[in-house]
Amino acid sequence: MSIKMLELSRGTPGTSIFPTVLYDESSLVLIDTGLPGFRGKIAEAVRESGLDDRRLAAIVLTHEDIDHIGGLPQFLGDADEADAARPDVYAHAADRPAIDGVRPIAKAPEERLSMILGQAPETIARQYRAMMSPSSPGNVSHELTDGQSLPFGGGVTVIHTPGHTAGHVCLYHRASRTLIAGDAMIVSDGRLNGPNPGFTPDYGQALQSLRKLAAFDIAQAICYHGGLYASERVNERIAEIAAQAI
Repeated sequence: MSIKMLELSRGTPGTSIFPTVLYDESSLVLIDTGLPGFRGKIAEAVRESGLDDRRLAAIVLTHEDIDHIGGLPQFLGDADEADAARPDVYAHAADRPAIDGVRPIAKAPEERLSMILGQAPETIARQYRAMMSPSSPGNVSHELTDGQSLPFGGGVTVIHTPGHTAGHVCLYHRASRTLIAGDAMIVSDGRLNGPNPGFTPDYGQALQSLRKLAAFDIAQAICYHGGLYASERVNERIAEIAAQAI
């Protein structure tokens, strides 16, 4: 199917995250990179899925939150140290300044970021701060736009779904009819729900953004928090969530 969901434990029961990999015969693309220090966990999960993590050609970031971009500097730094080609990095323009280190991550003030980095090995924390500094070269190499088609995994469509962050995007994998939802929705106790209100600054806008998904025939959704939701009525359930918008 050219798409695989990965499951990465955060060390506490019920807090796993679910990045996604798109692949073809020659390369693979990672959607979101986990927290600082998750590079090894992701590589191991990729190998366990039967793929070669050394074929990484690109990284697509659904948005700027630390649990989605935290592993990025390690991926880019590993490529530099190995004298290998850096993977291309894709993100929406509205979240690019945080990913490039030009402004702070909106939902990770310095004290929270320091706590997260304090839990990572010293070398990873140092690498993160260096590569997410305004003085470092930009990390994003390509800006995503609403409706854009990318060739990854046989073809995905970019859907700009602001609300959780200004630049949040979902990806629709056309061949498998899979929505890679990022944090636009979550799965809890087997039920598909809207985004976590406590981490969604503009909850109303986030729900309104889900109305865009009616244009896509969705067989299953991969939510970064909660994992896979597969049902004959995915579109119907998303419409119910979107209808909650005022």
